[in-house]
Amino acid sequence: MDSVIAGQCQGSKIGQRVVLPASFIGGLRDMKRRYVDTMALVQKFGKPDLFITMTCNPSWPEIKDHMLPTDEGHNRPDLLTQVFHAKLDILKQELFEKEIFGFVAAYTHVIEFQKRGLPHAHFLIILKPSSKLYSTDSYDKIVSAEMLDETKNRHLFNMVRRHMIHSPCGKKIERMSVCKENIRKNAETIIQNYLLIKPSMEIMHTPLIKEGTMDTK
Repeated sequence: MDSVIAGQCQGSKIGQRVVLPASFIGGLRDMKRRYVDTMALVQKFGKPDLFITMTCNPSWPEIKDHMLPTDEGHNRPDLLTQVFHAKLDILKQELFEKEIFGFVAAYTHVIEFQKRGLPHAHFLIILKPSSKLYSTDSYDKIVSAEMLDETKNRHLFNMVRRHMIHSPCGKKIERMSVCKENIRKNAETIIQNYLLIKPSMEIMHTPLIKEGTMDTK
């Protein structure tokens, strides 16, 4: 009000300029510092080998059991966040203590929130040379892009069917289907044209990694 009374009409001249220090999480200086640190790790350890995403599921029993029948997940961010972080700690133990994917040289992770309020985490992991993945067979041991055998692993079969397959599909219900005709053919054409235009371009992972003692949050 003092500025208005004084007749000041330019917003840039009202108030006092404050520069946020690097200790302010999420500030410009903090983000620049994290970026420089991760680039140094990439220079030392090389490019990331694994990109892993974990998304909060509002249907988790740990969430459903503590919600009222009238509650919805996006209205309980406190509960979603607590359960998500608890499961995130379990994932970290699997990745970096039990080393289910091999010996880890460096890693980083960042936690983001979707527009509907669900938190999700992105991990970039650099493996030690003894655990590097050099062949398609090595990737096939940890990555699956096919429907599992229901009789051998019913739990994972149900998870894939529930969370990774959409419906309905097919020509008989084409109007309701989210799949479009010839979409695979068109996608293959786009990829082929792209490779013809830029045959020497190397697809790189975003080099955001941090050693286990300094996580990106």
